[in-house]
Amino acid sequence: MRNTLWDAVGDTPLLRIASLSQRTGCELFGKAEFMNPGGSIKDRAAKGMIRDAEAKGLLKPGATIVEGTAGNTGIGLAVLGIERGYRVVVTMPDNQAREKYEYLESMGVDVRKVPVVPFANPAHFFHQARALAETNGWWWANQFENVANGDFHSETTGKEIWEQTEGRVDVLVASTGTGGTLGGVSRYLKEKNPALEVVLLDPHGSGLFCHFTEGKIEGSGSSITEGIGIMRLTENFKRARIDAALRVSDQEMIEMLYHLARTDALVVGTSAALNVRGAYEVAKKYQGSGKRIVTFLCDHGSRYASKVFNAEFLASKGLVERPLP
Repeated sequence: MRNTLWDAVGDTPLLRIASLSQRTGCELFGKAEFMNPGGSIKDRAAKGMIRDAEAKGLLKPGATIVEGTAGNTGIGLAVLGIERGYRVVVTMPDNQAREKYEYLESMGVDVRKVPVVPFANPAHFFHQARALAETNGWWWANQFENVANGDFHSETTGKEIWEQTEGRVDVLVASTGTGGTLGGVSRYLKEKNPALEVVLLDPHGSGLFCHFTEGKIEGSGSSITEGIGIMRLTENFKRARIDAALRVSDQEMIEMLYHLARTDALVVGTSAALNVRGAYEVAKKYQGSGKRIVTFLCDHGSRYASKVFNAEFLASKGLVERPLP
């Protein structure tokens, strides 16, 4: 029995994506992380970091948690932190889906929107969170560099995938933001099966694809995806074990997002749609092989409805809904 939100984190289903499995002759699975209590995979990072901070005496009753976030980690910290008696403050870029701000504000979180600027700029949401922590004596979660994030994924997410597939998983495909999910899960699964292939997915505007393929952090263009893509190497990402990398465009992501909604009744967010598109491209490479390919359904599409299900927004970005090729 799980009587608290804290206890409800994890043990999410591994869903077979029927339409894509039939198309490719592979078995494609998505870890349904939108079924966590805060609605995303970031609930795991939040739990892992809070648990670690409490164990180290860094978080005490009545404390304030502060974090720089694209939204989902902030929501996870709020859902779990408020339940445990903490106050939560988040700094967020001011270009995220409005649903995330509304969710946080509904719980009484102190949401501080900041301009979208390069990481080197002190006004960046990451640096703003750190400055608030230093000034006020608050606990800064620091999800990018806090390895309790990735360690919790290794302990829980990786273990669940291994057990749910009965040890039969051939390829792990995932995008990354902090590096916690990919770092923790790839580490666990590679220890279980060194032959497992791990494929990093990257949107335009992020530098990790170039880092893997050319040894330099360089990106071009931009992406409407939220919470993934980065132009630096985090401590969590450095621990990931990666074999290949693939870049996925926004148009490819949108095609998959609508395909999943209309064919498989899976209404997912942008990072999830990008993950599944990457898994689909990998599966086509192994057409008819029966390989088991696992990725993450990071959150629900309702969190982005004002953008991805808005024809005017898509048109403004040069994106169109069209059938999956």
